[in-house]
Amino acid sequence: MVDYIGVSDITRLVREIGAGNFIERLAAEIAADYCRWGEFEKSARLASHSRQGVIELMPTSDGSLYSFKFVNGHPGNTQAGLLTVTAFGVLADVRTGYPLLLSELTVTTALRTAATSALAARQLARPDSRVMALIGNGAQAEFQSIAFRRLLGIEELRLFDVDPHATAKLERNLETLPETAGMRVVRCASTAEAVRGADIVSTVTADKRNAIILTPEMIEPGMHLNCIGGDCPGKTELHADIFDRHDLRVVVEYEPQSRIEGEIQQLPPDYPVTELAEVLLSREPGRRSRDEVTVFDSVGFALEDFAALRFLHQLLRARGVPARQVDLVPELADPKDLFGLLAPAAMQRVA
Repeated sequence: MVDYIGVSDITRLVREIGAGNFIERLAAEIAADYCRWGEFEKSARLASHSRQGVIELMPTSDGSLYSFKFVNGHPGNTQAGLLTVTAFGVLADVRTGYPLLLSELTVTTALRTAATSALAARQLARPDSRVMALIGNGAQAEFQSIAFRRLLGIEELRLFDVDPHATAKLERNLETLPETAGMRVVRCASTAEAVRGADIVSTVTADKRNAIILTPEMIEPGMHLNCIGGDCPGKTELHADIFDRHDLRVVVEYEPQSRIEGEIQQLPPDYPVTELAEVLLSREPGRRSRDEVTVFDSVGFALEDFAALRFLHQLLRARGVPARQVDLVPELADPKDLFGLLAPAAMQRVA
């Protein structure tokens, strides 16, 4: 039998632990795995693109455990009352090839994305950053708000979305969250208004196009840009001229994948970037100066899902109560007799 985490299970786990605490603990697990960078098999994700969106497979292994995530991205889904992103994943034992955990990853992806964003910002943003602009107030927005409040101590959140209903939804949710209690929330009339004077700018938009969310004149010395929305070919959020600044530094998760899918897809292939693992391992400095502009060009990498699945499996094992299980793998008295499951006598036993 294989341990199973469904949507009801992950929501119960997060409520028991607390969303802020869960994200902080998950960020520590992600950091620990990035610090084992050399142990992982790494590849750009396998993507199947259509006019409507993308379906992707994201595998990785550290030689002991293997994981993959199946995830889609369909920006038009909300018009039909469907989520833009859904996902599930598997954690398996390399020694036997047997799956250990089958888990939902729709909610968990939102949690690990927020955890990774805040983890990177803790390295790259100015230590006294207290004001964040959040451009795009959809499904990821609450998770980002909690993560940056918890891990960086953000005191003021400045909101803008082209859909005012999304901003109203976010405001309502933030009012009820203990993790964001005491944080000042400001609704803004434009992106330019939201980013003015912000220490950190998070762009979390969903349109599958080369959008221009931030332009060069909006960027102020010392800003940290947390760019999440540009995560597939032909989908970006930053004006390319932003990268012409002499005081700008770009950090990515896994360079070969980011060259295809990230903000840097619009730049020459030799444009210099730094991988996040190099910063976390202290091989490269975080912020070099107070006025440096830093960009975390985040597209999501399989190692982060590996860490999330590993963390979830640890939580299940540590709870001391039986986990929900599914019969995903046959259990046989004779492992050479798979057909025995379909024999008449066996079928009668199942019935």
